[in-house]
Amino acid sequence: MDMTLPEFLAHAIALEREAAERYLELADMMESYRNDAVASTFRDMVRYSRLHHDSIVERAKGLALPALRSWQYRWRHPPETGGEEAFDPQLTAYEALRYARENEFRAQAFYSQAAADAGDAEVRRLAEEFAAEEAEHVAALDDWLARTPRPSTPWREDPHHQG
Repeated sequence: MDMTLPEFLAHAIALEREAAERYLELADMMESYRNDAVASTFRDMVRYSRLHHDSIVERAKGLALPALRSWQYRWRHPPETGGEEAFDPQLTAYEALRYARENEFRAQAFYSQAAADAGDAEVRRLAEEFAAEEAEHVAALDDWLARTPRPSTPWREDPHHQG
Protein backbone atom coordinates (compact mmCIF):
# COMPACT_ATOMS: atom_id res chain seq x y z
CA MET A 1 0.00 0.00 0.00
CA ASP A 2 1.84 3.04 -1.30
CA MET A 3 0.89 5.91 1.03
CA THR A 4 1.21 9.63 0.60
CA LEU A 5 3.22 11.48 3.24
CA PRO A 6 0.03 12.83 4.95
CA GLU A 7 -1.49 9.32 5.02
CA PHE A 8 1.69 7.86 6.48
CA LEU A 9 2.04 10.58 9.14
CA ALA A 10 -1.64 10.23 10.13
CA HIS A 11 -1.10 6.49 10.72
CA ALA A 12 2.14 7.07 12.65
CA ILE A 13 0.55 9.71 14.91
CA ALA A 14 -2.43 7.44 15.65
CA LEU A 15 -0.18 4.42 16.29
CA GLU A 16 1.98 6.33 18.78
CA ARG A 17 -1.02 7.86 20.57
CA GLU A 18 -2.62 4.43 20.88
CA ALA A 19 0.64 2.89 22.15
CA ALA A 20 1.03 5.60 24.81
CA GLU A 21 -2.54 5.04 26.05
CA ARG A 22 -2.17 1.25 26.23
CA TYR A 23 1.26 1.46 27.92
CA LEU A 24 -0.17 3.82 30.51
CA GLU A 25 -2.95 1.28 31.28
CA LEU A 26 -0.40 -1.55 31.51
CA ALA A 27 1.88 0.52 33.77
CA ASP A 28 -1.01 1.33 36.12
CA MET A 29 -2.04 -2.32 36.18
CA MET A 30 1.49 -3.57 36.95
CA GLU A 31 1.80 -0.92 39.67
CA SER A 32 -1.43 -2.10 41.26
CA TYR A 33 0.13 -5.59 41.39
CA ARG A 34 3.25 -4.09 43.05
CA ASN A 35 5.34 -5.10 40.05
CA ASP A 36 7.25 -1.83 39.99
CA ALA A 37 10.02 -3.02 37.67
CA VAL A 38 7.65 -3.92 34.82
CA ALA A 39 5.49 -0.85 35.57
CA SER A 40 8.60 1.31 35.19
CA THR A 41 9.38 -0.28 31.82
CA PHE A 42 5.86 0.47 30.61
CA ARG A 43 6.17 4.07 31.87
CA ASP A 44 9.38 4.41 29.83
CA MET A 45 7.45 3.13 26.80
CA VAL A 46 4.73 5.75 27.47
CA ARG A 47 7.43 8.43 27.45
CA TYR A 48 9.02 7.15 24.21
CA SER A 49 5.63 6.92 22.50
CA ARG A 50 4.69 10.46 23.53
CA LEU A 51 8.05 11.89 22.41
CA HIS A 52 7.78 10.11 19.08
CA HIS A 53 4.14 11.22 18.71
CA ASP A 54 5.09 14.86 19.36
CA SER A 55 7.99 14.78 16.88
CA ILE A 56 5.70 13.32 14.18
CA VAL A 57 3.03 15.94 14.90
CA GLU A 58 5.75 18.59 14.48
CA ARG A 59 6.81 17.01 11.15
CA ALA A 60 3.15 17.04 9.99
CA LYS A 61 2.66 20.78 10.65
CA GLY A 62 1.06 22.46 7.67
CA LEU A 63 -0.15 19.20 6.12
CA ALA A 64 -3.82 18.22 5.93
CA LEU A 65 -3.93 14.74 7.46
CA PRO A 66 -6.70 12.29 6.56
CA ALA A 67 -9.00 10.91 9.26
CA LEU A 68 -8.43 7.23 10.04
CA ARG A 69 -10.84 4.53 11.17
CA SER A 70 -10.00 3.13 14.60
CA TRP A 71 -9.38 -0.39 13.27
CA GLN A 72 -6.45 0.99 11.26
CA TYR A 73 -4.38 1.72 14.37
CA ARG A 74 -5.99 0.16 17.46
CA TRP A 75 -4.03 -2.43 19.41
CA ARG A 76 -5.52 -5.90 19.45
CA HIS A 77 -6.80 -6.82 22.88
CA PRO A 78 -5.96 -10.13 24.53
CA PRO A 79 -8.82 -12.64 24.47
CA GLU A 80 -9.34 -12.27 28.22
CA THR A 81 -10.39 -8.62 28.05
CA GLY A 82 -13.81 -7.69 29.30
CA GLY A 83 -14.46 -4.99 26.71
CA GLU A 84 -12.84 -2.65 24.24
CA GLU A 85 -10.98 -0.66 26.89
CA ALA A 86 -10.56 -3.18 29.70
CA PHE A 87 -7.71 -5.56 30.45
CA ASP A 88 -8.27 -8.75 32.38
CA PRO A 89 -7.49 -7.88 36.01
CA GLN A 90 -5.63 -11.20 36.26
CA LEU A 91 -3.17 -10.36 33.46
CA THR A 92 0.32 -11.40 34.63
CA ALA A 93 3.51 -9.42 33.98
CA TYR A 94 4.55 -12.04 31.42
CA GLU A 95 1.21 -11.79 29.61
CA ALA A 96 1.31 -7.98 29.65
CA LEU A 97 4.82 -8.00 28.18
CA ARG A 98 3.82 -10.58 25.55
CA TYR A 99 0.78 -8.51 24.63
CA ALA A 100 2.86 -5.34 24.30
CA ARG A 101 5.47 -7.20 22.24
CA GLU A 102 2.81 -8.51 19.84
CA ASN A 103 1.52 -4.99 19.23
CA GLU A 104 5.01 -3.50 18.84
CA PHE A 105 5.75 -6.28 16.36
CA ARG A 106 2.60 -5.33 14.40
CA ALA A 107 3.74 -1.68 14.32
CA GLN A 108 7.19 -2.74 13.12
CA ALA A 109 5.60 -4.86 10.37
CA PHE A 110 3.36 -1.94 9.37
CA TYR A 111 6.32 0.44 9.03
CA SER A 112 8.46 -2.14 7.22
CA GLN A 113 5.67 -2.76 4.71
CA ALA A 114 5.11 0.99 4.28
CA ALA A 115 8.84 1.43 3.55
CA ALA A 116 8.84 -1.45 1.06
CA ASP A 117 5.78 -0.09 -0.78
CA ALA A 118 6.72 3.60 -0.66
CA GLY A 119 6.97 5.49 -3.92
CA ASP A 120 7.73 8.68 -1.98
CA ALA A 121 11.36 8.91 -0.77
CA GLU A 122 10.41 10.77 2.42
CA VAL A 123 7.78 8.16 3.34
CA ARG A 124 10.37 5.41 2.74
CA ARG A 125 13.00 7.20 4.87
CA LEU A 126 10.60 7.82 7.77
CA ALA A 127 9.07 4.33 7.59
CA GLU A 128 12.51 2.71 7.72
CA GLU A 129 13.47 4.91 10.69
CA PHE A 130 10.21 4.10 12.54
CA ALA A 131 10.53 0.37 11.77
CA ALA A 132 14.02 0.40 13.31
CA GLU A 133 12.66 2.12 16.45
CA GLU A 134 9.89 -0.46 16.76
CA ALA A 135 12.46 -3.25 16.31
CA GLU A 136 14.35 -1.81 19.32
CA HIS A 137 11.12 -1.88 21.34
CA VAL A 138 10.46 -5.51 20.33
CA ALA A 139 14.03 -6.43 21.35
CA ALA A 140 13.67 -4.65 24.71
CA LEU A 141 10.40 -6.49 25.38
CA ASP A 142 12.04 -9.78 24.37
CA ASP A 143 14.75 -9.11 26.97
CA TRP A 144 12.07 -8.50 29.61
CA LEU A 145 10.18 -11.63 28.60
CA ALA A 146 13.35 -13.71 28.95
CA ARG A 147 13.70 -12.51 32.56
CA THR A 148 10.01 -12.79 33.51
CA PRO A 149 8.49 -15.99 34.90
CA ARG A 150 5.94 -17.57 32.58
CA PRO A 151 2.48 -18.23 34.00
CA SER A 152 1.67 -21.90 34.52
CA THR A 153 -0.96 -21.78 31.75
CA PRO A 154 0.21 -20.23 28.48
CA TRP A 155 -1.77 -17.09 27.65
CA ARG A 156 -1.78 -17.60 23.93
CA GLU A 157 0.52 -19.24 21.46
CA ASP A 158 2.36 -16.67 19.39
CA PRO A 159 3.77 -17.98 16.11
CA HIS A 160 6.04 -14.93 15.80
CA HIS A 161 7.70 -15.36 19.19
CA GLN A 162 10.51 -17.84 19.62
CA GLY A 163 10.77 -18.11 23.37
